Amino acid sequence: MTSHQAVSDALADPRVQKNKRHWRAFNEGEVPPDWPLISWIINENMLSKDGEDHTRLRRLVSKAFTPRRVEQLRPAVTGIVEALLDDLERAAGQSEDGVVDLRSLVAQPLPLTVISDLFGLDEETRPKLHRLVGVFFDQSVTPDEAMSTFFEMWAVLTGLVAAKRAEPGDDLTTALIAARDEEDKLTEDELIWNLVLFISAGYETTMNLIGNAVRLLTGHRDQLDMIVAGKVEWSEAIEEVLRLNPPGEYVPMRYTTEDMELAGVSLPKGEALMLGYASAGRDPERHGSTAGEFDITREDTSHLAFSHGRHYCLGANLARMEVNELLPRLFERFPGLDVAVDEADLAESPSIISAGVEALPVRLR
Repeated sequence: MTSHQAVSDALADPRVQKNKRHWRAFNEGEVPPDWPLISWIINENMLSKDGEDHTRLRRLVSKAFTPRRVEQLRPAVTGIVEALLDDLERAAGQSEDGVVDLRSLVAQPLPLTVISDLFGLDEETRPKLHRLVGVFFDQSVTPDEAMSTFFEMWAVLTGLVAAKRAEPGDDLTTALIAARDEEDKLTEDELIWNLVLFISAGYETTMNLIGNAVRLLTGHRDQLDMIVAGKVEWSEAIEEVLRLNPPGEYVPMRYTTEDMELAGVSLPKGEALMLGYASAGRDPERHGSTAGEFDITREDTSHLAFSHGRHYCLGANLARMEVNELLPRLFERFPGLDVAVDEADLAESPSIISAGVEALPVRLR
């Protein structure tokens, strides 16, 4: 589904569900166990639940991502941002040509630190989990590599749960364990599966959003100047980034529960749907002839980057806050910051799920 109308209709239609039990091909054994996206299908987290199960799981963690709770995190996020910009400047000073990788020095550690603090991940585990999540989103790896990575990630998170059971903390992992052990609302598999979802999606998407925003803003200096001059709010510019170049392209899968029609297309019962969140934002039928252009002054910057409806991204407020704290400080401190290579020379991440680059070399000037 690639048009805005098709994606919107699929998100809103109760006949389209998330549970794999509705997928005919999967149930009839046509999907092999080493299929590269298999871990996105067999999971037992909120991403693959419907109805009461989804509501139950979502309720358990939604309090951690309310606007009030996110606002309480702002001072800590600001401190992390300032420290990372110090590191960026120091690295540029030590580089022979002044070129540094914004992705590895800022875009990746900011959301990784925030989400790790939120879930109580220790310093030793963070880089290991970052590596595993990178492979998790990589569709160029072999099926064996994908499965091996998944089992290693499961083992890491099982270890995290064991550590938090032994020494509970003021973090979301401890809260989820309490829901499992005291209220018995989570099964053990659901506990680990939801950690997989929250921790991986919690920083992979924000990391890509930061990189995509910097690429677009440095590539449109006139619009960046408007923001810096106060003519357009940073928050408005970020929504245009989310519309044109969102951090997530597809999230597998949704399934038709009966023969139906969506956006004028007839679909049989038991069909798997891939929803194109990125293409929906660039749909000319929704955004006119300039849909493929970056324009922070456009009146309608509405998008589906965080999905819509009952599966709307719980971390949307947190992602927006992190980027809104970073970008103004980044360009205030380094107003001449620019991407150090041509756009065509940037290596896109090998993923159909996330949309970003593997490295973002910049000069601070």
